[in-house]
Amino acid sequence: MKITRIETLRTAEFSNVLWVRLHTEDGRVGLGETFYGAEAVEAHIHNTLAPRLLGRDATRIEALNRAMVDLPMAQSSTGVEYRACSAIDIALWDLLGKLTGQPVHTLLGGLNCDRLRIYNTCAGYGYVRSNNIRPVDTWNIGEAERPYEDLAAFMSDAGALAENLLESGITAMKIWPFDPAAQENRGMSISAAQMREALDPFEKIRSRVGDAMDIMVELHCLWNLPTAMQIAREVAPYRPFWYEDPIRMNSPQALAEYAAATEIPVCASETLGSRFPYKDMLDRGATHIAMVDLCWTGGLTEGRKIAALADSYHRPFAPHDCTGPVGFVAAIHASFSQPNTLIQESVRAFYDGWYRELVTEMPVIRDGHVLPMDGPGLGTDLLPAVFERSDLTTRNSELDA
Repeated sequence: MKITRIETLRTAEFSNVLWVRLHTEDGRVGLGETFYGAEAVEAHIHNTLAPRLLGRDATRIEALNRAMVDLPMAQSSTGVEYRACSAIDIALWDLLGKLTGQPVHTLLGGLNCDRLRIYNTCAGYGYVRSNNIRPVDTWNIGEAERPYEDLAAFMSDAGALAENLLESGITAMKIWPFDPAAQENRGMSISAAQMREALDPFEKIRSRVGDAMDIMVELHCLWNLPTAMQIAREVAPYRPFWYEDPIRMNSPQALAEYAAATEIPVCASETLGSRFPYKDMLDRGATHIAMVDLCWTGGLTEGRKIAALADSYHRPFAPHDCTGPVGFVAAIHASFSQPNTLIQESVRAFYDGWYRELVTEMPVIRDGHVLPMDGPGLGTDLLPAVFERSDLTTRNSELDA
């Protein structure tokens, strides 16, 4: 199944999302995706990776994955090189599924369960809907009333939001009320007044629904170590499910200090690229839950290796999603195929919102759980309307005749 054309697509509206379509000589097309810096990733795909991939057998996924990251500048990061590899790798697995007539989760080892628990990341419809993503500045809280403006909801009445989520069967939610203080103070410190304000959502959730709701605390790598430890001590009485990315993920030693200072599990991190930095973190006891974004860390090929690595340390796997619809679907296939998957991230403002503007199928989410996709490959594709958009930019690299 020879690769004959590599096609990339991006839009002005969803400016950080890049899709890759791999075309083969027998007419099959595999779909992949990555997020952030779409134009830069597009350039790397066509200028550097296309000559390495065109004419190659698309079923040799491991070999192609190695060819994409066997570059001096592609060394275990989530930079342009790994994001490009991730999108192409996801498309390769989609192709293999279409060739065999099997869902990707079957190719990765088969279902480990019939349904998976999800949590709701409490973003709104416009969250990170910007070319330059920055904390708070790109929250883009909508002015119009829409059903799932969950970011505005957790900042104003997190208790009511928790109750609303429970009514739909969702029993876990992720919030990030410390971000405004981090931006104001450059992550160096937090005042007593800022701490009280950031703790208010936790107080409202526990007062309204008690322990019926699990709360994930997202800290977005914004804090220095002493302040992150201070926040952990203050939040601990509210019994959070995990602390996620409290400091920048570039020091296993510092994160290990943080992990040792709290009894709450540490979740890390979609910002890590490839299995090697995960091993450094696991060796130090710095992380208890391996969070992976398949669109950033090398695709499904590397993602399943990270899951297996975490399992060897008796740590669970928890795929990330806050980026795009194809990445979300790929993460669900990975989640179902790995025996140590703890929970799957989801954003209801996305999967019931803009994701449906772009792809043909979304997974079924019912009673706080996601069900497996049952079509061949990923089981979804870009909608025909995407190809007709006036803000669409496409680029192609083709195999010479």
